[in-house]
Amino acid sequence: MHRFYQFLTAVLLACFIAGCPSRDPLPTKADPQVCAESWKDVPVGVNRALDLLFVIDNSGSMGEEQASLIANFHRFVAVLENVEGGLPDLHIGIVSTDMGVGRFDAIQNCTDSGDQGLLQAIPRDKCEGPDGNFIIDVLDPDGSRRKNYSGELSDAFGCIARLGVNGCGFEQPLASMRKALDGSVLGNVGFLRDNAALMVVFITDEDDCSVPGDALFDTASSTVDDPLGPMSSFRCFEFGVECSPDTPRRPGVYNDCRAREDSELVDGIEQYVSFLKGLKRDPSMVTVAGIIGDASPVVVENNNLGEPGLTPSCVSNSGIATPAVRLQQFIDKFPNRGTATTICNDDLSDALLLIARNLAVTLSVPCLEGDIDTDPDTPGLQYECSVSDVRFVGQDNQDEIALPECPNEAPAENQLPCWRLQSSPDLCTDTPSQSTIVVERGEYPAPSSFVRIRCLEASCSE
Repeated sequence: MHRFYQFLTAVLLACFIAGCPSRDPLPTKADPQVCAESWKDVPVGVNRALDLLFVIDNSGSMGEEQASLIANFHRFVAVLENVEGGLPDLHIGIVSTDMGVGRFDAIQNCTDSGDQGLLQAIPRDKCEGPDGNFIIDVLDPDGSRRKNYSGELSDAFGCIARLGVNGCGFEQPLASMRKALDGSVLGNVGFLRDNAALMVVFITDEDDCSVPGDALFDTASSTVDDPLGPMSSFRCFEFGVECSPDTPRRPGVYNDCRAREDSELVDGIEQYVSFLKGLKRDPSMVTVAGIIGDASPVVVENNNLGEPGLTPSCVSNSGIATPAVRLQQFIDKFPNRGTATTICNDDLSDALLLIARNLAVTLSVPCLEGDIDTDPDTPGLQYECSVSDVRFVGQDNQDEIALPECPNEAPAENQLPCWRLQSSPDLCTDTPSQSTIVVERGEYPAPSSFVRIRCLEASCSE
């Protein structure tokens, strides 16, 4: 007799158009409130291994943010402990944003090479960190967990996550991420596993300033009239971002800002997108998140010396942040797998919870986040969804097989595969339906298959 398996997947898109879509894969109702169809493709396999890399800004303005990250990390862990099967098999690594400034190491707090993507595991307080350059917490075959640290996971993380505030003020989170994962750093060997999902979390109050060399940091330029302008991180914006109008040293409001891909002084972001996605044969195994400055507004103002600078895009009691145009664009390159939230909160608890919940979706238990109750006046959840197995997604030979809804919670073998809606209020607390979709199977399809879910959404135009 076949064993029954469950695969949980979900719809994550919000209602975004004002009329029902023209294609009609679902039965429809004559209900004017039903106004959109949300859908998503999710890999069939449930992965229990996760490599989690935190890229943490260690420049002078990040003390309070680091403290909040450490104080609230237990909330992040608690969400992961509640995914299907419990805490994943974890590797957790931390790198700084400090990649140095090459020949121009006379710049305050900047050395020639910085940390160069080396995983940081040195205890910064009177605590005990992991035995090695990263945290290991995995499930052994006998059911016990193999750890390279003592005590609680959140305490081990907090012991090594307080990187301090003496790092270089020219933050290079994308370059540091790549260096940490490209296999060139001997101390990082073993962190990245072929079979593991990968998540990279950026925590910084300034935008990315990853560079191809050290020319941007030339100290010979020091005035507004010089080619590089004054020695400040405004150079990262001027040569790494293009806006409308494209006159970055002129004070004013700037719109339509995006990363420059043709700059000789600051790297374009596409190379980093390609690198990260290329680490896995299945790019859906890669997830990114950012606790960063708001990407807008972008406003340039002169200081009392007449030097241009960016005004903060957001402010909180714990600090300020400049527009993270490049990092936001990078995260947006990972549709349905990228989460950005503002660093301008009094603490980072909400941001960490959001990232952890989205990560839980990736790992195993996604929540139906749209308002899918098409008839709120009728008791219970009234939904109209369709579920399909899809092979060869995005290829010329892509094919799709519709799955029936299960007749009950324990379908017979000859009724498999089928799907059903499952109430999951403990995990999906903040979603309208508080539900997931479960696919009951006798046998799994090929690992490269996807589950495609479409649901009609309601109440979009109330």
